[in-house]
Amino acid sequence: MQSSESSQPTQPVQIKLANPRGFCAGVDRAIDIVNRALDVFGPPIYVRHEVVHNRFVVETLRERGAVFVEELHEVPDDVIVIFSAHGVSRAVQQDAEQRGLKVFDATCPLVTKVHMEVLRYAKRGQECILIGHEGHPEVEGTMGRYDTSHGGQIYLVEDEQDVAKLVVNNPAALAFVTQTTLSMDDTAKVIDALREKFPEIQGPRKDDICYATQNRQDAVRELAADSDLVLVVGSPNSSNSNRLRELSERMGTPAYLIDNADQIEPAWLENVSRIGVTAGASAPEVLVKGVIDKLQALGAAVPIELQGREENITFSMPKELREQVIVSD
Repeated sequence: MQSSESSQPTQPVQIKLANPRGFCAGVDRAIDIVNRALDVFGPPIYVRHEVVHNRFVVETLRERGAVFVEELHEVPDDVIVIFSAHGVSRAVQQDAEQRGLKVFDATCPLVTKVHMEVLRYAKRGQECILIGHEGHPEVEGTMGRYDTSHGGQIYLVEDEQDVAKLVVNNPAALAFVTQTTLSMDDTAKVIDALREKFPEIQGPRKDDICYATQNRQDAVRELAADSDLVLVVGSPNSSNSNRLRELSERMGTPAYLIDNADQIEPAWLENVSRIGVTAGASAPEVLVKGVIDKLQALGAAVPIELQGREENITFSMPKELREQVIVSD
């Protein structure tokens, strides 16, 4: 990993592990819901969209009997359906109700909180601006929670350029919410642009970026500041994992987003003496361990765990499923 013309023995590459990293409470809950449903009712259990954005997790659940679909029309009648952690629109929820499907909702409670904010603004007749990434399932679900029957409208912006082009019907009755997995730095800039353009705009007392997203970005700031390279364990469709990679690169530290240890290229490690490792909120620790094992096989030292913010938040699964599990255990 290091080259030297001197006769001095090279020091092994140092590995530093970010804290916190990996699973958050919402991801834990969503995976638990699918596993519990499989335990209690047996396969197949249908899941609308990937329950969390991680290939390893999805394949593991698929092997147990979970069937992942993108739309409810792919689901047969009289089966159990689970909504993913990203949430769904009211239209999807109504479709499931009209078909009489048995639904367990794995939507992260912090996403549900944003849904409630959007609904509240709609009922007040306030138009709403959602800061988020177009096409992301969380954004589609949140946009679909705004009730236009009260006369308002919801708009999507991603950056300051979108804000500059945005035209609303009533700037005096305007509010904003955010996707939960955004870059804190980028979102702050968009919020500043909104407040400058629409001085009367209202927003949540605290932005909607979730605690786990904030904590993992703070941990990467510390990690990248003292690393030559950062490896982020996470899948390419994971929003929060991509934000970690971008944050490291923005700080001047090269970073790679990898699904697993097999994607590590030895060339990345040339002339590197300090490697930082973290994981997105949907990446399990077993994948981090695989990365560490691979790095050590390439000559790295025993990893050092950095100090970080302790997380002790937990979210309970739906009551009905929880009670079913208790009875069957």
